[in-house]
Amino acid sequence: MAHKLSLATLGSLGSKVAVPKYMRQSLSPGILHIGTGNFHRAHQGAYLDGLFNTGKGHDWAIVGTGVRDADKQMMEALKDQDYLTTLVEQEAATSRARVTGVMIDFISPDDRSLLVKTLADPKIRIVSLTVTEGGYFIDPATGEFNPGDPQIKQDGANPNDPRTAFGLIALGLARRRASGIKPFTVMCCDNIPHNGIVTKNAVAGIARLGDRGLAAWIEDNVAFPNAMVDRITPATTDRERKMLLQDYDIEDNWPVYCEEFIQWVLEDEFCNGRPALEEVGVQFVPDVTPFEFMKIRILNGGHATIAYPGRLLDVHFVHDAMNHPLIGGFFAKLEREEIMPTVPPVPGVVLDDYTQLIHRRFSNPKIGDTIARLAFDGSNRQPKFIVPVVRDQLSAGRSVNGLALESALWCRHCAGTSDSGKPTGPNDPIWDRLEKTAQQAKSNPAVWLGMQDIYGDTAQAPAFSGAFSRWLNALWAKGTEAALKDYLAG
Repeated sequence: MAHKLSLATLGSLGSKVAVPKYMRQSLSPGILHIGTGNFHRAHQGAYLDGLFNTGKGHDWAIVGTGVRDADKQMMEALKDQDYLTTLVEQEAATSRARVTGVMIDFISPDDRSLLVKTLADPKIRIVSLTVTEGGYFIDPATGEFNPGDPQIKQDGANPNDPRTAFGLIALGLARRRASGIKPFTVMCCDNIPHNGIVTKNAVAGIARLGDRGLAAWIEDNVAFPNAMVDRITPATTDRERKMLLQDYDIEDNWPVYCEEFIQWVLEDEFCNGRPALEEVGVQFVPDVTPFEFMKIRILNGGHATIAYPGRLLDVHFVHDAMNHPLIGGFFAKLEREEIMPTVPPVPGVVLDDYTQLIHRRFSNPKIGDTIARLAFDGSNRQPKFIVPVVRDQLSAGRSVNGLALESALWCRHCAGTSDSGKPTGPNDPIWDRLEKTAQQAKSNPAVWLGMQDIYGDTAQAPAFSGAFSRWLNALWAKGTEAALKDYLAG
C-alpha cells in the first residue's frame, strides 16, 4: 500500500525506511537556507538530520527559501508533505531510505517582506546557500565579483527592494546592524574555490554600491567560512519517483537519490554560534584550501572530463561513460598526468587513493547520474574546474595536451550535435553564443579561445592553443572515438 509522505504517515512507512527520532514540535529555526535543491537536502539536510537524531541541535532547524520562480515549485512540493524529504542513499549492492525532517517552514520568493523580517530575526544565526556555481556574479576572466552585472546594479540602486540572494542578505544584515542584533554567519555550500571569500565579496560588494559603511561593517563582523562539500546527487525525475513507490511504497513529490558517500570540510569561523556538526562527521579545519583543490580539480574536473565525450558519443549515464574504455581511459590518463600534479598535499589524504575513490563513485550504477547533468553550464564550470588547471600546468612547464583535448571536446559539443547527429543543447545560460562560436571555430579554432571571459589570457599560450587547434580539427575530421584513441595511444 502506497503512503503519501507526511507527518501523519511517518509511523506507517515500515521498517525499510528510517524516520526521524525527533518530533517536529521539538525543533525551532536557526538556519535560513537559500536554494533547497537536491544537493542541499542530501548534504546539509542529511548532516542536520543525523545531529537531530542524537537529541542535539534542535534549535538549528531550517527555514527554506529561494529567489527564483523555480523555487516556488519546490516550495509547493515540500509544503504538501510537511517539508519532509525521502533520501535514498545507494551503492552498487545496497540501498537505504530515510526520511529527513529538518526543514520546518518555507518562505515564498514572492514574500519579500517576510523574508527580510526572517533575516533580521535573532533566532536565525546562519544563512546558508546552494545557488549553483554560476550564481555568484563572478567575472570568469578575473575570478572577481562583478559589480557591473545588471542584476547587481539593479539591487545596488534599490537596496531596500533587492532581487538577488546577496542583495537580500545585505538588506537583512543592514536591518540587524540598525537594530543592534548580532549578525548571522553566511555559509556557502556551493562548489566554488574559496566559496566563503567569494560569498563575502558578493555580499559586501553589493552593499558597497549603496552604503560603504554597511560594507565595511559586514567585512569586519560577519563570518563567511570556506567549505568543501561533496556528495553526488542527480536531479529527480519520474524515474526516481517510480522507484521510490515501487521499492518503498512512498509517494514523495520530490525525493532525493544520492550516493552513500558524503563529505563536508568546513572552516570553524562562525560569528553567532553553530550546530555541533563535528559529532556527525563534519571535519572542521583551520584552512580548507587543500581540500578544495583536491575536490574541485579531481572530482569536478573529472566530471568535465567525461561529460563532453559522453555527450558526443551519446552515452546517457555517468557509470556507462566510466565503463566505456575510451572515456574511462581518458579520465584516468588526464587525472594522473595533468590534473593531480596541480593538487597540493592534503592533510591525511593520499591523492592516488582519493582519485581511485572518485573512479569508484563515478562508476556506481545505482546513482543514475546523467552525462547531460555534468555537461550543463560549461561556461560557468570550465573557468572554475579546468582553466585554472591549465594555468598551473603551463606555469610549471608541464603538458596541457589532455586539457586541450577536454576544451576541444567542450567546443565540439557546443556546436550543437553529437557525432551521430543528435542535439547536445541548449544546456548553458549563454548557449546561443557558445553554439555560434563553436560553429565558427570549426574552420577557425582560435575563435573559441578568443572568449576571454572564459579563458582569460590562458588561451594565448602557444602550448595550449596549438594543442587545442589540433584536437578540435581531429574531432571534426575523424570523430570523438578516433581522437580519444590517438590521445590514449600518445
